[in-house]
Amino acid sequence: MAIAMDDFQGSLDRLVEILRIPSISTDPASDADVLRAANWFSDAFTSIGMQSEVITTKGHPIVLAEHPAPAGAPTVLYYGHYDVQPADPLELWDSPPFDPQVVDDENGGRVVARGAVDDKGQVMCIVEAIRAWFATPDGPPVGIKVMLEGEEESGSPSLDPFLESHAERLAADICVVSDTGMWDAETPAITTMLRGMIYVDLEITGPSMDLHSGMYGGAVPNPLNVLARIIAGMHDEDGRVMIPGFYDGVEEPSPEVMADWKSLAFDESAFLASAGMESHGGECGRTMLERTWSRPTLDVNGIIGGYTGEGAKTIIPSKGKAKISCRLVPGQDPERLEAALGAFVAERLPQGWQMNIESHGRNPAVVVPNDSPWLDAARDGLAAAYEKPAVVIGCGGSIPAVGSIQSILGIDSLLVGFGLDDDRVHSPNEKFDLRCLKGGIASHVGMIAAFAGLGE
Repeated sequence: MAIAMDDFQGSLDRLVEILRIPSISTDPASDADVLRAANWFSDAFTSIGMQSEVITTKGHPIVLAEHPAPAGAPTVLYYGHYDVQPADPLELWDSPPFDPQVVDDENGGRVVARGAVDDKGQVMCIVEAIRAWFATPDGPPVGIKVMLEGEEESGSPSLDPFLESHAERLAADICVVSDTGMWDAETPAITTMLRGMIYVDLEITGPSMDLHSGMYGGAVPNPLNVLARIIAGMHDEDGRVMIPGFYDGVEEPSPEVMADWKSLAFDESAFLASAGMESHGGECGRTMLERTWSRPTLDVNGIIGGYTGEGAKTIIPSKGKAKISCRLVPGQDPERLEAALGAFVAERLPQGWQMNIESHGRNPAVVVPNDSPWLDAARDGLAAAYEKPAVVIGCGGSIPAVGSIQSILGIDSLLVGFGLDDDRVHSPNEKFDLRCLKGGIASHVGMIAAFAGLGE
């Protein structure tokens, strides 16, 4: 089923409309906007012809839309999120982050806004594909359920309880997630490997108050100096993480998988260039795909402490704080690794100092089957939109919901996304190419047709 240009313009207009809502889940000041975004999506599903509601949780609400399956047809569960990352630093945006701009370029145009690709643009690919099917005489040939959460960017604390309490309503044959990327703009991809993650706020406290650096400097340890030394010791010169037991359970990719990755002819230099870099980091002796798909990492996402205002203030601060995330691979235990990280820091603190670790989520890595009929059907659906066949890849990012959907609902997921490496995810000037929006809609239309063939 083809998507007419008039339909695509309507799809773009609706994407621009939802991108105007600053649904930043981590900022309490945006709570009303997060709810507004949830209501917007629920109303969109209702207007299409689905039953939809906004369900409250202890955090942000979850949108659940449903349409029953025709007799003998399978049911597909779609997952996505309507919340977005904070837009900081605002001064680096070429236009206001929640004033979407449709920009002409050599690739057919792009829409620039926070959430353009992560994940509102990709969710709208699903919404518009469903809309297209409802416009046909017989409607969708499969049962459709859509679950959109508003806390993906803040650790998904309400998701697991929701899945447990709504398991019967969420029953489906397969889950489809669009929050990943393509191999390139002409080559669609199905992701079968996702890294897990732990994320903590680490705070160490030394002196009972900020001290005059002239009176106490050289006499008492400086918490920021201590924190810097501890962080520097978390990696060796070859890029390996030095937390004891960090690599326990990590398996090497099979020779067959490595051969598949090699056949992708990944351009490491171009990948680095997309980040404005010429030199690589990470573990020595590993390819870039290994480093980002099958190897665990530890990164400091922010360091806070001391005086950071204008001018000078000569102090030894009382506290130092770091935000630390670890991307995990299959075989690693998130809870054990979080405890090991805490022990590593505690052993290196001066006597009498205090440490506090606040966890913002512990999620295991996920490997989804790559030999199922659903995967073959997804390939067929993608072939309806793209000339090049879909490739099977891994992903360095984390989507905690995929693991929860697998463990709580017993449903495997197909991760079919339409982002590109240069989309500036989580960065200023985030964008979504119009060619990817168009291809994503057509792909989901095609996949629904292909999934219908897997009925009874």
